[in-house]
Amino acid sequence: MAQAMLAYLEAGKPDRFLKPIADHWKETRVKTITPEAIRQSARKLYPAAGEATWNRQVIVPTAAVINFAAQMGWCRHIKVKRFTVVSQEKTPATPEWVAAFAAQAVADGLPHLAALCLFMFGTGARIGEAVALTWGAVKLSDRLATINQTKTRFIRQAHLPATVVAALANIPSNRNPDDLVFSYACSSSVSKVWNNVAARAGIAPLTPHCCRHGFATTMLRKGRDVKTIAKAGGWKDPAIVLRTYMHALDDRTVTEDIFDTNLAQVDGAEVTTEGNERKKTV
Repeated sequence: MAQAMLAYLEAGKPDRFLKPIADHWKETRVKTITPEAIRQSARKLYPAAGEATWNRQVIVPTAAVINFAAQMGWCRHIKVKRFTVVSQEKTPATPEWVAAFAAQAVADGLPHLAALCLFMFGTGARIGEAVALTWGAVKLSDRLATINQTKTRFIRQAHLPATVVAALANIPSNRNPDDLVFSYACSSSVSKVWNNVAARAGIAPLTPHCCRHGFATTMLRKGRDVKTIAKAGGWKDPAIVLRTYMHALDDRTVTEDIFDTNLAQVDGAEVTTEGNERKKTV
């Protein structure tokens, strides 16, 4: 397996998640690795993780390496059944929640945390992407930020809404290009202070990632099309937005939009929505 991984990397394939897998299999002969053994390795490597993580960080990359080796004629192709992932409805941050959180963070003397929340909600950035942001990647005058997307390995240019620009400008900093914008070394260092601010603000204990959910949900509720939302928020596939966030449109009254403004037809008569008869129809 070590030889297969080396060949895989030398071919320019992605190295993400491979180190733990390499440490697990070491010199194991590729042709002896079974689909069930790969599933078991996922549980062993990430015992506290869930099915989605096991699929993404173990099954997919392990199978990719073995199937690359199969192309080299070293073994047979392998097909590994993925773990079933139960889709859960996301709890999005709302504009009101974000405003309350940011106000409390500023009151607590944490303007960088307030800006972090507003940045994620305004750009759809993931927490890991946000904390890795440096001042060199931010152009306040152009209202742009260059986000290195950790999950998809793409780089995107994100527009900064005026509220986000103001919050970033209020962070005390020398703005050296290599300095972290939000001053947190990693996402885990945000959790405790984040939860404390939410508690003091008297709002729901949402996670930082709920700001990304809120970005998509709010955009959907404002009538933006899915493809535009996916591009603006850094989702590789618009279908992910559709599948994950379309519950945001679960509103029976949306069918009112089918008819022309203030016009409907009832019992053969066209009437205004106030109930005043306009004319009879044949």
